[in-house]
Amino acid sequence: MGEEFLAKRLADLPDTFRVMHDRRIRGTRANIDHIAIGPSGVWVIDAKRYKDKRPEVRVEGGIFRSRVESLRVGGRDQTKLVNGVTPQVQRVREALADDTIPIAGVLCFLEADWPLLGGSFAVEEVHIVWPRLLVKRMTEARAVAFDVEATHARLAEAFPIA
Repeated sequence: MGEEFLAKRLADLPDTFRVMHDRRIRGTRANIDHIAIGPSGVWVIDAKRYKDKRPEVRVEGGIFRSRVESLRVGGRDQTKLVNGVTPQVQRVREALADDTIPIAGVLCFLEADWPLLGGSFAVEEVHIVWPRLLVKRMTEARAVAFDVEATHARLAEAFPIA
């Protein structure tokens, strides 16, 4: 349900983007919910539906201990969700084998209890956002020179439909 809602929102992206949904990661039982390729790079997106629960970052440590970030949703530690996106991003990076193309990992929370101001953040370089903000970030991010169509074709080959 959440994946379908986000797919509809991603359909609002300009024609300069190519979006793939529900892609299988070969050799595993895992899938990638959405991969969007556009002028701002490649976006590896995992959709999560947490109705009326607030995502937030918790930072521990700092000066005398290592800084550790964790994702909390509705007060519970859900850092495992970040840890699920990170290897997906790595698989996409390996499939492209091109360090010039930016690749961003995203957890997109649907129906969550976002604050009126601010609210988005990152944990271990994975962006935590809501659907409308995700589309805005994707379209407003700095454009990079690369072949969107060739990148789309390469990723479609590497990650078949689940």
